Amino acid sequence: MARVLPVLGLAHLDRPFDYLIDADQDEAAQPGVRVRVRFSGRLVDGYLLDRIEKSDHPGKLGWLDRVVSAEPVLTPQLATLCRAVADRYAGTMGDVVRLAIPPRHARTEKETTPEPTSVVETPELADWHRYPLADSYVENLVDGHPRAVWQALPGEDWPRRLAELAAATLASGRGCILIVPDQRDLDRVWAECEPLIGDRGVALSAGLGPTARYRRWLAVRRGAAQLVIGTRSAVFAPVADLGLVVVWDDGDDSMSDPRAPYPHPREVAVLRSHHERCGLLLGGFARTAEAQALVASGWAHDLVADRATVRGRSPRVQAISDDDRQIARDPMARSARIPEVAFDAARSAFAADRPVVFSVPRRGYVPSLACTRCREHARCRACHGPLQLDADQRLSCRWCGRPERSFRCPECGNTSVRATVTGARRTAEELGRAFAGVPVLTSGGDTILDEIEPGARLVVATPGAEPVAPGGYGAAVVVDTWAQLDRADLRAEEHAVRRWMALAAMVTPHGDGGRVVIVADSSLAPVQALIRWDPVGFASIQLRQRVELGFPPAVTMASVDGPTGVITDFVEHLELPTDADVLGPVPLPPGVRPPAGSADWEAAADDEMDRILVRLPRKDGRFLAEALVAGQVRRNTHRQTGPIRVQIDPPTIG
Repeated sequence: MARVLPVLGLAHLDRPFDYLIDADQDEAAQPGVRVRVRFSGRLVDGYLLDRIEKSDHPGKLGWLDRVVSAEPVLTPQLATLCRAVADRYAGTMGDVVRLAIPPRHARTEKETTPEPTSVVETPELADWHRYPLADSYVENLVDGHPRAVWQALPGEDWPRRLAELAAATLASGRGCILIVPDQRDLDRVWAECEPLIGDRGVALSAGLGPTARYRRWLAVRRGAAQLVIGTRSAVFAPVADLGLVVVWDDGDDSMSDPRAPYPHPREVAVLRSHHERCGLLLGGFARTAEAQALVASGWAHDLVADRATVRGRSPRVQAISDDDRQIARDPMARSARIPEVAFDAARSAFAADRPVVFSVPRRGYVPSLACTRCREHARCRACHGPLQLDADQRLSCRWCGRPERSFRCPECGNTSVRATVTGARRTAEELGRAFAGVPVLTSGGDTILDEIEPGARLVVATPGAEPVAPGGYGAAVVVDTWAQLDRADLRAEEHAVRRWMALAAMVTPHGDGGRVVIVADSSLAPVQALIRWDPVGFASIQLRQRVELGFPPAVTMASVDGPTGVITDFVEHLELPTDADVLGPVPLPPGVRPPAGSADWEAAADDEMDRILVRLPRKDGRFLAEALVAGQVRRNTHRQTGPIRVQIDPPTIG
């Protein structure tokens, strides 16, 4: 007999079922293989989880229809991980398996995977000595499971550092997974890893064709590749004897998976480190509140350099107020609204034959509300959600929907609000006129530059699209910062600091003339974090504020999105603990796509697409997940219709 997981995607059927095995299939029907089974009169895909001698099913068992392939793709470790991720995110194991295992390619399975020939030796790790405790961390990779959050120094060659850790792990006889946000980062890391690990690694990303992706994935499953470098779904790669999982820049937007149950690779890596007793490293130039929570709890340790080293590697950062700045005297610079300080920094960099980058926010940010006097965010007194103005200019909370009839700023006592100014105000043409004779390059949107040539040139880029400059930029200028800071989003400041520090890390140290000019009030906490180069301190402040106000990661929060009537009925029938908070319904946050099927529903029913938030203390997160699963089971068994999306710890709260 076989215990099979049918891939149905339905919460009330998310469990194994027992089937009889024909004698002709006995040899091929091994744990982990793909199978076809008959379920409710139709053939469906499934995975054979285990062979059993006896079933506890009281009724008549069906027969396994066929073994699709004798390739065991769902290993026991991967099955355990998929189950844990499904439970963590109130999803189905079948949906997680779809994320973890690429589609089958029959011809590729028949190919023989060549045995690796490269010999991996422990690389020189001298550059890691700048970080106290790094030596002991690397030593424990041999047979332990060290866990740390790495704060990369400004200007750090992080792809090289990750390659060194990967090679050290492989040299010890264990496997390694490196997760990066996008293809640009993957290409940089692969270029550093290949000389060190030879043919013992593969790169996995969504950009690969189905044949190439499955071929590389099989090389990992068959043990021919011990290193995997990839984007978010590669965190599930079935690396044998896994010794280390690294997630670089876990705060990047692209780390959020748009497919159910919407797992974050950081959380999957944490689960994997726990279940497989392997090392974990979260790294970046900035730090998320979630990463800081791991350190604060004692579950992970800090890998940070001392302050003297940080100061020696940092560029000089100057902040100039958006309201009080002095515009450069040069008429062309004045037309581009360049602050005098920024103009001087750029001119000095060009004189030293170094490039300069201007970071200009993307268009399309939705204005949020702030105090007209001190610019403190306007928030709800009940749940601390962002306030918004309706069509009649009345204030209400974007999260819980409560009206705010008498707003008073908690910082200065002012009673009026304003919509913040957003959008890009400088163009490459204006900057080109200001710096005549300097080549001007743009990077952003559909045209993103990976790297530029050395020498004096001006780069205008949107956040995250800044190309690598060999030798570093001589100066960087960050403009229109309110477009990033005043987004109606819980993580707006965290995202802004992450982008600013990633940009500033590309600038040469202040000892070599490197300068960063940011057009923002220097008293703001995010700006101070950049000036002092203190991402750990800023993350600690963010975490403390979220603990006080009841935001993730201090709590487990779930969003239920869909038509107002549908989600209200869903939440009303949830069996939640007494200390659960229910906020809403309110309109979906700006930029959040409606659930699948919403367009057809809105055309047939007069119902708005809204969101309800449910939160519980972090220690009770599993109860929230169980309640949400039970709610989805109820919907399925009662054949309730209407689009709905249930997501735990959504990346955008509002």
